[in-house]
Amino acid sequence: MNEMIRPKSVLPRSAPRRVAATACPHDCPSTCALEVDVLDERTIGRVRGARDNGYTAGVICAKVARYAERIHHPDRLTNPLVRTGAKGSGTFAPISWDDALDLVAEKFLEAEARYGSEAVWPYQYAGTMGLVMRDGIHRLRHAKKYSGFHSTICVNPAWTGFVAGTGKLAGPDPREIAKADCVVIWGTNAVSTQVNVMTHATRARKERGAKIVAIDVYMNGTMEQADLAILVRPGTDGALACAVMHCLFRDGKADRDFLAQHTDAPHELEQHLQSRGPEWASKITGCPVETIEEFAALVGNTPRTYFRLGYGFSRSRNGAPNMHAASCIAAVTGAWRHEGGGAFHNNGAIYHWDRSLIEGLDVVDPSIRMLDQSRIGAILCGDADALFNGPPVTAMLIQNTNPVSVAPDQTRVKQGFARDDLFVCVHEQFMTETAKVADLVLPATMFMEHDDVYQGGGHQYIIAGPKLIEPPGECRSNHDVIVSLAKRLGAEHRGFDMTPREIIDWTLQKSGWGTLEHLERERWIDCQPDFETAHYTKGFAWPDGKFRFKPDWPTVPFRSPGLSGPVDDLPQLPDHWTVIEEADEHHKFRLATSPARNFLNTTFNE
Repeated sequence: MNEMIRPKSVLPRSAPRRVAATACPHDCPSTCALEVDVLDERTIGRVRGARDNGYTAGVICAKVARYAERIHHPDRLTNPLVRTGAKGSGTFAPISWDDALDLVAEKFLEAEARYGSEAVWPYQYAGTMGLVMRDGIHRLRHAKKYSGFHSTICVNPAWTGFVAGTGKLAGPDPREIAKADCVVIWGTNAVSTQVNVMTHATRARKERGAKIVAIDVYMNGTMEQADLAILVRPGTDGALACAVMHCLFRDGKADRDFLAQHTDAPHELEQHLQSRGPEWASKITGCPVETIEEFAALVGNTPRTYFRLGYGFSRSRNGAPNMHAASCIAAVTGAWRHEGGGAFHNNGAIYHWDRSLIEGLDVVDPSIRMLDQSRIGAILCGDADALFNGPPVTAMLIQNTNPVSVAPDQTRVKQGFARDDLFVCVHEQFMTETAKVADLVLPATMFMEHDDVYQGGGHQYIIAGPKLIEPPGECRSNHDVIVSLAKRLGAEHRGFDMTPREIIDWTLQKSGWGTLEHLERERWIDCQPDFETAHYTKGFAWPDGKFRFKPDWPTVPFRSPGLSGPVDDLPQLPDHWTVIEEADEHHKFRLATSPARNFLNTTFNE
């Protein structure tokens, strides 16, 4: 099972013991299908993309291609460590696993006894995208009624903006990029962060003569490879989109049949856009009028245009309406009608997972507060509104993330972690900035050292991620830590009595995807819906079947359970929403969260 080569007896002596299949676990929409040379029970060699996976197509990023350097890095944490010096001093001593877990349980129970269960806040994110190892911490949270976790640090404005139009987080098959006549890569530096987008885009250019357009806030690697590079000021994408649609209506390039049949307010939109032409947009975006006209003409004359919309939209306060405005262009041109046309952001809605066993959704108490991931600084510093006027957070378990380095409001984040009355246990692979300020550090496995299952955001595959090698030292998986703590804390749920493989098998079957045995035999499952569903040709996912130019913003999914900002002030129709900081004489620049090519957030930056 999970072997793809001839028996060992017929291999050259220098060949690997086996070539195994798995999936990249990192927070990239590509979630690449991988082939790994397994040299022995503890050692891997070369890592490469699976050629027979239709999306990965044999191509992976430079980061993951060098994974042997990471998994066998001499600085990996391999033993539990307890703080011996002052908080933040980075001074630790070895401790046994039993003593370490006993200490965590003692501190959690102590916090619960003093302030109630909500004083404990398990904190995690996407250091692994494996469903079991990433989300199993929620099972402990729900079983113990610890404070909830509202994930806000990355996707929410972008997801909200896309769903505002379509009604569902899904779109055309991403492999259709290769069948487009124009590929618009907007708000993502695919060369650095989604290499497979470039694989299919360059194939379209080579085989079909397709044009590649890149839109971003700085000249990056993707912009350099584009046929048309469009530079805009941060947070002004909505103005560009409006000007393009203005030109489409003006020049007779709007698909009026599609608009009448499939959209909610085409006449209102056209009227609204009459005052939002290229000259108006140029003053806002900084993009020359000629470039806006060129882009509009290209899109208007190329019905088979694929809009690949990225996570850059979520990096501005007005990201939701900006994403919505960009997605509206495909509805004005009727690009959705065509294979290789339409708009795509993420395919999260196609998998219909039953996550009840993984996350313990059957024991959720809706009265428990949901704390905002991005407000960890305010929360740890005791802000009443961030805490929903509830008890302070005095104990934390942190997995899969490095908030001391990546969370907003860094000054307050570091102040909060410096509290003497806060107990922090960090389960990590390396001594990160967050691990250094912890009271207890536990060594974690990497993805080839445990079993898991993955879904693609940027494609349509469920991919098996079986354990390939033994971990170094005393490293344990997220699941092992959660189960061990549950027993010590008196938490009850059947998921605590199951192995990761049993949980995966149950989840696959309950979700309608067959068995784990089938998945491992096939390596992946192609979940792509049929053309009519993916392209919404029989109606978009809102009750009236219409693409919404006029979203009902307060009811669009992914809204925060706490403060949501001025939701009622969002523009009714696509527009430039002026809630970003405008440049002035004393503030001439805005910072941009531009990705690096050789590491991901703080991962690969050991």
